[in-house]
Amino acid sequence: MALVKRPPKTITRAVGRAVADYSMIRDGDRLLLGLSGGKDSLSLLHTLIYLRSYAPVSFDLGAATVDPQIEGFDPSPLRQYTAELEIPYFYRSEPIMERARTHMQGDSFCSFCSRMRRGILYTTARDNGYSVLVLAQHLDDLAESFVMSAFHRGRLETMKAHYVIDANDLRVIRPFIYVRERQTAHFAAAAGLPVIPDNCPACFRMPTQRQHMKAILAQEERQHKHLFANLLHTMRPLMGEPPTPDTSEQCASLRVAG
Repeated sequence: MALVKRPPKTITRAVGRAVADYSMIRDGDRLLLGLSGGKDSLSLLHTLIYLRSYAPVSFDLGAATVDPQIEGFDPSPLRQYTAELEIPYFYRSEPIMERARTHMQGDSFCSFCSRMRRGILYTTARDNGYSVLVLAQHLDDLAESFVMSAFHRGRLETMKAHYVIDANDLRVIRPFIYVRERQTAHFAAAAGLPVIPDNCPACFRMPTQRQHMKAILAQEERQHKHLFANLLHTMRPLMGEPPTPDTSEQCASLRVAG
């Protein structure tokens, strides 16, 4: 597959370490990646294809896109792109924006859209025999969620690295938890990945709390270069329990190989 781009070692090592630390990928897993077409999910797609070639465990990989029917968002090029990569692909179009107007109560559109997309991805995974949903949030996303939760809800929370959903039939993993957003941006640009422009137009048109927190963290990092390393250390107890040694043993070689 000539289209597959090899990610830099800084990304593959970070992903290998995350997979090992949280026992994310197990032998025989069928992974379904939520593919928005943004730089993060496209970078993760190529990273997983690359890691699959030498991983100590065998796993299948598919991708799914949820089109929220927002004007200006056109994910249609992903159909041909995933076909050329020989990745099974599922496209789901749902009027999420329209539903938000009638059902959203005291919540941001971004939060409502995120929940709706995740539910659609759960259904897509179940209907097609996938056992693990893969999401492309990175360390910056976790840090922003942590600060927003502390500032605005008075709670210590962030995204989980690996968890089982309430229905107890699917696992959700985030292999990019140690990867910085600037790393995915650089890889996507250098590799010429076909990033879908403005992949969440509603969020770009409306100022969001997350964008505000991103700006605050960027300003602080200019003064304190170890900011995100410190935030990761602080968030670890909130990211989920580390796996027991016997469940992580097979994944440990990913850390070396990556």
